Amino acid sequence: MGENGKVRVVITNKQKEIKIPTGIRMLVRRCCNAVLTMENFKDSAEISVTFVNNSQIKELNTQYREIDAETDVLSFPMGENGVYDTDPETGCKILGDIVISLEKAAEQAELYNHSFQREVGYLTAHSCLHLLGYDHMTDLDKVHMREKEELVMDMLGLPSTSSYS
Repeated sequence: MGENGKVRVVITNKQKEIKIPTGIRMLVRRCCNAVLTMENFKDSAEISVTFVNNSQIKELNTQYREIDAETDVLSFPMGENGVYDTDPETGCKILGDIVISLEKAAEQAELYNHSFQREVGYLTAHSCLHLLGYDHMTDLDKVHMREKEELVMDMLGLPSTSSYS
């Protein structure tokens, strides 16, 4: 296995609705690391993750995607076609921003009957793949992305409790 660069994950909490369980920040970091390891991303990388509530993510969704609805996670990739800007101070490639609604994550964890940890981990993995240029525009892409997300969940010991169809 090749040597990977360091992954710097900057986490900001901008919401008060959900008390952040111990270990969630570590989980998000491990998740980003697992995705970059799986994808053989060799350079040092920087990812920003922000925790928000439903009304904050709805605002961002309206502003950036013109979808006036709350969602669980938004990804703002900074790179294009595998080309990223480098932070001159750290030498890290700037992959982009992940915004997660912890309020929505809590709702979905309950809905899918799995842990809050698994939901946040899954959303992080999903979003991290977006930062690396994956999308799910076609059914094939969707399946491909889902497989990668589940692989990361297994790597982190958060296997699926229910099958998604």
